[in-house]
Amino acid sequence: MSYDLAPGTRIDHERYGEGIITKNNLTDYEVIFERGGKMSILKSNGGFTVVNEVEDTSNEPRISLAEAEALVTHVLEQYGATQEVVEMGDRWNGGTMILTPANPELQSKEIPIETFFHKIVMLRDRLRVMEQQINSHPKLTDEDKVNLQQYITRIYGSLTTFNLLFKEKDDYFVGSSKKE
Repeated sequence: MSYDLAPGTRIDHERYGEGIITKNNLTDYEVIFERGGKMSILKSNGGFTVVNEVEDTSNEPRISLAEAEALVTHVLEQYGATQEVVEMGDRWNGGTMILTPANPELQSKEIPIETFFHKIVMLRDRLRVMEQQINSHPKLTDEDKVNLQQYITRIYGSLTTFNLLFKEKDDYFVGSSKKE
């Protein structure tokens, strides 16, 4: 089945009957059905057959730049591929973290603080994505969601040691308060 049908194409939908595509959007078609009026149907769901396909002779773009940007942003956020800009405290710029083993025969390891900081920020972002996935999961009960959220809060609490690396307090890890 073609996912790029031009406006004017006649279709037969299994539920709404015959209709004419009036607009081809990125993920759906706008269709005017004889029985149901104007509706949007997702391209991915199918559920229709093409009765009479019309050739697209327009050279117009399918979506606007703003629509494309919104779609890309949505997909990146959904899969945790975006990362907010978080600044490291100025005093740490150019610094190194030195891990020295107790055994003097073993070699120390130096890690640029920027590299370590970047990994901490990535960890935090992935925890946030996990929180979103848990909160929007359709099969978890509210009790399951609360229990899993408590584990994540404890993880944040375990990471508060690294708050000294952040420039802004708004970026700090926050665990559960003892006052609660």
